[in-house]
Amino acid sequence: MSFLDQVIPLPYAKDALAPHISQETIEFHYEKHHKGYATKLNELSQTETALQGKTVEEILLNFKGKAFNLAAQVWNHNFYWQSLSPNGGGQPTGKLAEAINKTYGSFDKFKAEFNAQAVNHFGSGWVWLVREKDTNDVKVVSTHDGANPLTDNLYPLLTCDVWEHAFYIDYRNNKASYMDHFWNVVNWQLAESRLL
Repeated sequence: MSFLDQVIPLPYAKDALAPHISQETIEFHYEKHHKGYATKLNELSQTETALQGKTVEEILLNFKGKAFNLAAQVWNHNFYWQSLSPNGGGQPTGKLAEAINKTYGSFDKFKAEFNAQAVNHFGSGWVWLVREKDTNDVKVVSTHDGANPLTDNLYPLLTCDVWEHAFYIDYRNNKASYMDHFWNVVNWQLAESRLL
């Protein structure tokens, strides 16, 4: 089994998120970076045969080092593409809105915290809206490099990729502008479905 088979097909056309995320960005991000992690994981599995037959989630939960980093990046990117939608944006409703308001007091305060963690994130990584498995409360967390909240017993609802390859073509080093545009394509419907 090739790990490329675990790279999800994009759930929309490559130009569908424009003007917020350009077709050029998605072509590089999805075809070169996302698929590149899966290709490198295939190569690694030729020498680390314990990886063969595993899902990327099994690897990120049970392995360390290079195997973890590559598998987590495949999983994280799958999740990122699903966190976006050409019909997204606006604000969450229903149980997700209630959960955000319970933790942060308002959507605006939540958004400010999410933006602050994204813009101020040093180096490469991800910002997540997660659900605590024990309490069902939601919170914003950031992770470095390929790290994933599943390893901390947190259930991801939404993510934003803050590696430079996610925004540099469109926004150069202006991460704040990327974040302004990110909110126009957030897939709140899917995020709420993950709340349970």
